[in-house]
Amino acid sequence: MLGLDAVTVARSRHRLTEAGAAWISCSPTPALAATGQGLLAVAEVDCADGSLLTVARALTELPHVTAVEHVGGDRDLLLTVMATDLAALTHWVTRGIGAMQGIVAPRTHLANTVYTEGSRWRLRALDRPRIARLAEAGAPRADTPLFALTDLDHALVGALSMNGRATYRALADACGTSPDTVRRRLGRLFAAGMLQPRCEVARPLSEWPVTAILWGRVAAEELESVSRSITGAREVRLCAGLTGRNNILVVAWVKSLSDTRRFEIRLTQRPPAWISPTVPWPSGH
Repeated sequence: MLGLDAVTVARSRHRLTEAGAAWISCSPTPALAATGQGLLAVAEVDCADGSLLTVARALTELPHVTAVEHVGGDRDLLLTVMATDLAALTHWVTRGIGAMQGIVAPRTHLANTVYTEGSRWRLRALDRPRIARLAEAGAPRADTPLFALTDLDHALVGALSMNGRATYRALADACGTSPDTVRRRLGRLFAAGMLQPRCEVARPLSEWPVTAILWGRVAAEELESVSRSITGAREVRLCAGLTGRNNILVVAWVKSLSDTRRFEIRLTQRPPAWISPTVPWPSGH
C-alpha cells in the first residue's frame, strides 16, 4: 500500500513506538453502546491544591478511564470514561473517583449519542484510494450480527486497549485462556464491528498540537443536524450528544492557542446556530 517492503515498515513502526510518537490501541465501537453493553461518559474533576499530578497519575491506572487531560478553564482534569452499563458507572463514580483523596466534586456527563470519534479522524497523509483500501480491509461483515459479550470478551477488550498489537499468546496469558480461543473471539468481535483498532499519533508531533474542548447547548430538535454539520470540520475528533444542560461536546485538534477562537467562530457559523456555545479550553494529556 505504501510502496515499501515489510522490513522497512516494521523498522519504522518500532522506532515510532519506542519514541512514543505513534502506537496501536483498540477500543469498543459506538455499535457496542447500541446493544446496551457499553456507555461513554466524560467526567470533570477538580483537584485539591497541590494534588493535581498525584490525582492524574492515579486516574491513569483506573481501568474505566481511557483518557486523562489537564484542561484550562473552570476544571482541572477531564476524563473520558467507558463502562459496561449505568450501574457500573455509578459504582465507579461513587466508590471510585468519588472516594479518591485529592479529588473535589467530580461531575459526570453521559454520552447518549456519539456522532464521530477518534478512529474516524485522519492525518490525511494517505490518498483517497489507500484510505478506501484500509477501510475496506477493516469493515465489519454483514453476516456477523451484534452479540452479548462474555467476561472473556471484556478482558480481551481491556488488554487490547493497552496494546493493540499484542499477540494471541500474550492475550491468552493475560486473560487465562488459549490462543485459539482468543483468535476466535477477536475474529467475531471485529467481524461484528464491536471492536476497532486505532493508530494513535502523539498530538505535539502533528500539525495540530493543541486540543480545543467546546461545550454547547443546542435545541433538542436540532441536535442531529448541528452534529452532522460539526463532524464535517477537519479538526473535530469527537462530537457527542450529552445528558445535562450542555447537551453537546466537541473535541478538536487545532494548530495554536490563537486558532481556538478562530475554530470556535467557524464552528458556530455553521448552520443551524448553537444556542449557547461556551469558550473552548486548550488542554494537554
